[in-house]
Amino acid sequence: MKILGIVGTPRRGGNSEILLRAFLQGAAAAGAEVEEVRLRELKISPCLEIYHCFKDGTCPIKDDMRELYDKLLHADVVVLSSPVFFYNVSAQAKAMIDRTQALWARRYHLKKDFPGGHRQGVLLAVGATRGRLLFVGVRLTAKYFFDAINVRYAAEILVRGADEKGAIEAQSEVLERARDLGRRLAQGESLGPIKMDPLAV
Repeated sequence: MKILGIVGTPRRGGNSEILLRAFLQGAAAAGAEVEEVRLRELKISPCLEIYHCFKDGTCPIKDDMRELYDKLLHADVVVLSSPVFFYNVSAQAKAMIDRTQALWARRYHLKKDFPGGHRQGVLLAVGATRGRLLFVGVRLTAKYFFDAINVRYAAEILVRGADEKGAIEAQSEVLERARDLGRRLAQGESLGPIKMDPLAV
């Protein structure tokens, strides 16, 4: 079982990074092969909308996204973890997601062979406020990111009221939920798909 964790926080040791690591700890303890990708350490250009990917399903931009494409295609579980910035994922996470347009084109426009939908996707999101609509944009973005790479949106952990660096450590029950979710997926449990009413969280 290969589990890829992608964290979009711009700050080292941010709350969404702590949450992801709890998830990966649980998965590793259950025997999964886990990898953490910190987007702040990569050079990923925004999509330039030149439509080269419509020709052959590849992106011509030469940056760190090239290695990430293979990781996204070969993971059994893809975990996206991000703080909430202006009701969406961070800029680092959004740049990566936009670049998966190449995989969307490969799957939908060119209809090439693509890793199957047995793979699962998990969203971990941490917001500072407690508003009812806090995760609307994040969940919709995650839904279509997972669809582009053909993983089922299987689970999510959405955390309100964690702003200061490390604040999530006070929510021990949330971190344990993340560890437990990692363990369950590492053991091959099939989850979801989650109900996709973004206003119902």
